Amino acid sequence: MPVSRRKFLSSALATGVLLNDWTSAHGAEPFRVNLNESEDVEYKWRRRDMAYQSNEPAGTIVVESRKCFLYHLQGGGMATRYGVSVGKSTMAWSGEATIKKMTPWPIWVPAPYHLEHMPSLAKWIHGMPGGPDNPLGARAMYLFKGEVDTINRIHGAAKPEDIGSRHTAGCIGMLNVDVIHLYANVQIGTRVVMI
Repeated sequence: MPVSRRKFLSSALATGVLLNDWTSAHGAEPFRVNLNESEDVEYKWRRRDMAYQSNEPAGTIVVESRKCFLYHLQGGGMATRYGVSVGKSTMAWSGEATIKKMTPWPIWVPAPYHLEHMPSLAKWIHGMPGGPDNPLGARAMYLFKGEVDTINRIHGAAKPEDIGSRHTAGCIGMLNVDVIHLYANVQIGTRVVMI
């Protein structure tokens, strides 16, 4: 079975085969990714394959917001589980969405609620370029309800200390190494169920 370049690079990053600074000259990441950042989170929040029962079909992403876990269903009662950071109680959402756009090292534009709470972010109103300081991190998966952008994302750049907490403005934050892994294993049209 042929392996896509995206899947190969994700697997190589996830298993630590590539060096931290393996750059675009080698066809990989244009910015450094700390492959060991999961070691800075409590063991229970680290990515793992595990048994998980769900009525949802394989390929679906299920986010248990109260427990701060994201499950990518593999079928046969198995899933890959990731520790995540989710929306603060006032920013939390539930229901279903669909990934309609996927971008590596995305441009970040502050949402109206970001500007309301932090007017200094207005300097990025036309977009902050992708890179290590960008709040979306190494990857972003854009969540839509129908054709309407929810302004919520599954994205990287979560700090290890934020994993397992309600720390975001409604998005689902992941470690960069984990979001790269998930990104390589989903596609546009993937259903996301937030419970």
